[in-house]
Amino acid sequence: MYSERKVMYTSLFDTFFSDSLIAPARTVYVVSDSQLEELKRNQRQEELDNIEDSRKRLEESYQARIKVLDDRQNELKEELKALSPTKVKAALNKK
Repeated sequence: MYSERKVMYTSLFDTFFSDSLIAPARTVYVVSDSQLEELKRNQRQEELDNIEDSRKRLEESYQARIKVLDDRQNELKEELKALSPTKVKAALNKK
């Protein structure tokens, strides 16, 4: 029966830093439960504020675009009224 062998490959970079005295230092912060809760609360509040700001900008952009479309729609309606078939025929008859 064949035995399964797992081989772990490491990069030259990993080998260098694992055997070196200049290995990158990792910073570990220890905080109390209350500080952790405060951090979580602040992060959630910041995310909520960002969502609300984004929604406000989106709604303002939407309203501005609707106004542009409404204005153009009204212009086209006025142009169509001016180009109604009876006015076009009357203009052609005058010539």
